[in-house]
Amino acid sequence: QVQLVESGGGLVQAGGSLRLSCTASGRILMINAVGWYRQAPGKQRELVAIITSGGSTNYADSVKGRFTISRDNVKNTVYLQMNSLKPEDTAVYYCNSKAWWGQGTQVIVSS
Repeated sequence: QVQLVESGGGLVQAGGSLRLSCTASGRILMINAVGWYRQAPGKQRELVAIITSGGSTNYADSVKGRFTISRDNVKNTVYLQMNSLKPEDTAVYYCNSKAWWGQGTQVIVSS
């Protein structure tokens, strides 16, 4: 059974930073594209950033220049570095690869 596990969420003031991590059993994060999604209360889940197996990245316009997605093949982990956080970044953040989703990690940005 494949499991994706997110960590690194928390409460931070506007302008602060957090780094989210996504790990999984096996090598699925290294051989497949991995996306970070978020869902704020009352809103649909949206794609925040994605990294392909070849290392290409793409970002939602709302986070470009502030968020960076990366992977560490040695640690079998995909990261989402979030800088200059804004209150509108408050959401539950999920890691996804193919059909697999993590349980989510809460990010709260206070103004």
